[in-house]
Amino acid sequence: MQEQLKKAEERMGRRYDHMVKEFSEIRAGRANPAVLDKAKVDYYGVPTPVNQLAAVSVTEARTLTIQPWDASILRQIEKAIQVSDIGINPMNDGKVIRLVFPPLTEDRRKEIVKDVQKIAEDTKVQVRNVRRETIEKLKAMKKAGELTEDDLKNAEKKTQDLTDKFCKKVDKTSADKQKELLEL
Repeated sequence: MQEQLKKAEERMGRRYDHMVKEFSEIRAGRANPAVLDKAKVDYYGVPTPVNQLAAVSVTEARTLTIQPWDASILRQIEKAIQVSDIGINPMNDGKVIRLVFPPLTEDRRKEIVKDVQKIAEDTKVQVRNVRRETIEKLKAMKKAGELTEDDLKNAEKKTQDLTDKFCKKVDKTSADKQKELLEL
């Protein structure tokens, strides 16, 4: 029983972590190095993340500066950013690449908030699916005689408590992201 609950908590945690990662990749109008996670540079035949080839720093609220450790790959980094789907044109001055994030329009902010709400709702559905699967496994264990009726009820309550805990975390994280997006 404890093992089932532990597995359920791990699976719910992975769903939550995935949502947080997706939120970090959403461009909120301010510079965030996580937007470069999608950009891979072909470095000696190996697709390599930009942050492993260069120092990435936020120099101003809306400017990201990328300074490669090897100046010869500046052009490749620039190309990788253009090819990736981040929607910002890099400015290459020969030494560093600058990404200037334009301020978002009100309509675009509202669109992104809807996307955030959808991602959060999808995550809550996934968490509830983990709950359903866990309870099914627990019922199968009772049927096989591994659990008593009281143990089953106790485990179902703990599973529901876990689900509620993760749904609250999802709601709070989603609300924080929406608030960040709607700030001017």
